[in-house]
Amino acid sequence: MKVSGEITVPAPRETVFSALRNAPFFASCVEGVSGLEEIDATHYKAMLETKIAFMQFKFAVSVEMVHIAPPEQIEVKIEGIPLGVVGRFTSTSVTRLTEADGQTRVSYSTESTLASKLGSIGQPVLKAKAKEMEKKFATNICAAFAPGGAFATQAPRQDVPAPGALERDR
Repeated sequence: MKVSGEITVPAPRETVFSALRNAPFFASCVEGVSGLEEIDATHYKAMLETKIAFMQFKFAVSVEMVHIAPPEQIEVKIEGIPLGVVGRFTSTSVTRLTEADGQTRVSYSTESTLASKLGSIGQPVLKAKAKEMEKKFATNICAAFAPGGAFATQAPRQDVPAPGALERDR
């Protein structure tokens, strides 16, 4: 399954790149992510909880940043094992950032594969869920750079709580 899209963020490219490279901030923008742990500078693990159709899933996720080209591109590989269900998902995501009139155009493409029972849910259902998650992610990223957001007038900092971070940790 392939999902791609584009959002425009009201901030300079270097600032947006730094924010997206900041794993705690990035994870806080993805609905259902909790317990992010840094293994090293390019490897992380976390939990992802989501509901697909009528089923609730919880995944143990590992993330590897496989290619970083500041301030233009970030490529990550994600592997997830669902807890309580047989299966596995793998995903590769490439994010490209370009300047656009003082703002940043964030283009992304994600290719995912679901094995076993997960894959049997059906592409239309899975694609709908991916689109739903994509919209919420875009909303959270844009909110962080909007007036009053965590990155509205400053360079990204590690100590700034990201939108929704406190809610997800409860």
